Amino acid sequence: MTKSTTEQVKLVRTQGFHLEALRGFTLSDPQLKYTSLPMPAFEQCMRDPDRHPVVILSGEKVVGFFVLHSGEGAKDFTSNKRAMLLRALCIDEKEQGKGYGKQAMSLVRGYVKTNFPHIDEVVLGVNEQNNVARAIYLEQGYVDLNKKMESRSGLMSILHLFL
Repeated sequence: MTKSTTEQVKLVRTQGFHLEALRGFTLSDPQLKYTSLPMPAFEQCMRDPDRHPVVILSGEKVVGFFVLHSGEGAKDFTSNKRAMLLRALCIDEKEQGKGYGKQAMSLVRGYVKTNFPHIDEVVLGVNEQNNVARAIYLEQGYVDLNKKMESRSGLMSILHLFL
């Protein structure tokens, strides 16, 4: 990915006109062990006002998706009441390997500070076997405080991004 392409990556709140692209996302079976496709996660957002859907754009093209879960969302991961949980991160299989996930994670801090100024921490769980994702999170400033949690896909490390 060239620098000029990377600079076009941005995070925006999911809108109705993004849904067609999200419906077209694919993930490999091993990836589905760690995350979900965007539409089931988006549908949960429509039922829960504490879940905030975010698309990752390259230019105007939807290449990824995740949810920021406020309120009770982070309570199993941290005692900080001003924390949000980052969940359901995925990059469309056709767009993987181009640096979009890494670039998106570099933008999370600014996105949260701008859109949720009362939040001072973002937490997430990353499967211990998902070495690529774990490395990206740590490179982008997440901290491993050595807290672990069982999930449907195995043992997760809880990582913290302090804002």
